[in-house]
Amino acid sequence: MTLDASAISLTNRLSEISCKLKPGEITAICGPNGAGKSSLLQALAGLLHIDAGQVSLDGQPLPQLPDRAKRIGYLAQAPEIAWDVTVRSIVELGRIPHRDTLPGPVDAALEALELTGFEQRRAQALSGGEQARVLLARVLAGQPDWILADEPLAALDLAHQFHLTRYMEGIAARGSGVVVVLHDLAIAMNHADRVLVLDRGQLVEDDVPEKALSAERIEKVWGTKMRWLGEPGARALAPC
Repeated sequence: MTLDASAISLTNRLSEISCKLKPGEITAICGPNGAGKSSLLQALAGLLHIDAGQVSLDGQPLPQLPDRAKRIGYLAQAPEIAWDVTVRSIVELGRIPHRDTLPGPVDAALEALELTGFEQRRAQALSGGEQARVLLARVLAGQPDWILADEPLAALDLAHQFHLTRYMEGIAARGSGVVVVLHDLAIAMNHADRVLVLDRGQLVEDDVPEKALSAERIEKVWGTKMRWLGEPGARALAPC
C-alpha cells in the first residue's frame, strides 16, 4: 500500500519531489511558510493537476485508481462547514464512498474525536476547534487506508492535540498510513516516524526525525538557531 511520488513538479510550488511513503508510519511534512507543504499533500491526495511526474498507490497512478475516495482520506487546511446541519450528518458524509451510513464507523469516529454527545448539535454553532474535530471525524468515518491531513492540530487546544496525536499513532500502529503537515517541530520530532522537510518547493530532507530536524537543518531552512532539549520522545526546542 505504498504511496509514491515520482519527480512531481508544479510551477512555482514543487520541484521534482520524489518520496515513497509507507503504511504503518506517521510521516510529517514540515517547512517554513510557502515551502510547498500543502501543495505536496494535495498532490499526494490526487487533488492537484501536477505539471510533471506521477503519484501512485500500490503502483497504480492515482487518476486510474477506481476506489481512490475509499483509499485516501484528505483533510484540508482550515476547512469550513458550509451547511448548518448536525454533527452526525457531517460525519456521515465520510461514508459516501461506501454508499452507506453504517453506525459503527460513524460512532467510532465520533468517539475517537471526543464528540460523543455532540451528535445532534448544529455544526456551525460549534467553536473552531470543535468544528475541526468534526471534519476530521468525517475523514476517519471513511476508514481510508491513508489519512492525509493539513495542520490537523492547529485549531485544537493542548489536551485535544495530545489526544489526536495519540490516536494517529494508534491508526498507524494498525497498519494505515498517516501523513500530516505540521508547523510544530517538537510534535514532529516526538511523534513522527519520518519527516519530509521542504524548502522553497524542494525536498531537502527525508529521514527519521532526529536527522531530518537536526539543529543544523533547522538553522539552514528556517533561518534561526535552535537546540533540542530533553529525552527522545519528549524533546522541546529552545533558542540558542
